[in-house]
Amino acid sequence: MTVLIIACAAFGLLIGSFLNVVIYRVPAGLSVVSPPSKCPGCDEFIKPRDNVPVISWLLLRGQCRNCGQPISARYPLVEMLTAVVFAAMAAHFGFDWQLPAYLYFAAIGLALAAIDLDTKRLPNVLTLPSYAVALVLLLIPTVLDNRWPDFVRALAGAAILFGLYFVLAMIYPAGMGFGDVKLAGLLGIYLGWLGWSSLIIGGFLGFFLGGVVGLALMALKRAGRKSAIPFGPFMVAGAFAAVFIAEPLSAWYLGAIGA
Repeated sequence: MTVLIIACAAFGLLIGSFLNVVIYRVPAGLSVVSPPSKCPGCDEFIKPRDNVPVISWLLLRGQCRNCGQPISARYPLVEMLTAVVFAAMAAHFGFDWQLPAYLYFAAIGLALAAIDLDTKRLPNVLTLPSYAVALVLLLIPTVLDNRWPDFVRALAGAAILFGLYFVLAMIYPAGMGFGDVKLAGLLGIYLGWLGWSSLIIGGFLGFFLGGVVGLALMALKRAGRKSAIPFGPFMVAGAFAAVFIAEPLSAWYLGAIGA
């Protein structure tokens, strides 16, 4: 298990480096494949030795080797966060056929959350294909481990969260965008696969976290009641948390009420 966790963490660093490219280029409509990354200050392509996740940023002290242009600390933070979430997923699922699906979930969730923070958009080019990727990756454990009830529940979870968010968007379009609706369906697949408690708790936590942060920002006078706050990051954070805590939390609650 330790080897798996370390391997997934190292893999997460590499994926995190690629996510930085996705986060910057996808909203701008640029290819994530070419051209290679370059410094916006001196327009020089970044050499491989300066593109090692986290380490290069530390060695360069957060500056371009050629012109000294500052390199945002968000780059190593995204890489480290991806590594941590990948390691957590590996520790949680272990050597299981469902692990690849949840590693993809971690990657796409982090990318969409960061893009939403930057642009208040959740690009269809990332969200919609992820439905197919999620279902294909979950179909592997479905077939190999005969988990058809879980697969059906994943489809139901997608429909339930999509429908809930769709209704909310129709009732209050100023507070809920259709990007959130499409993301909700994707999250519903992953949460529904794990169980009804994960679906319920994951869906609730998104609203809870968004409400807490919104109230905190208003208390600090950083936002008003009508301020547009991207909701995608809270949806993703709630879903991530549910992966790890929904089952024990549900068991504790049922035990507390004597069910």
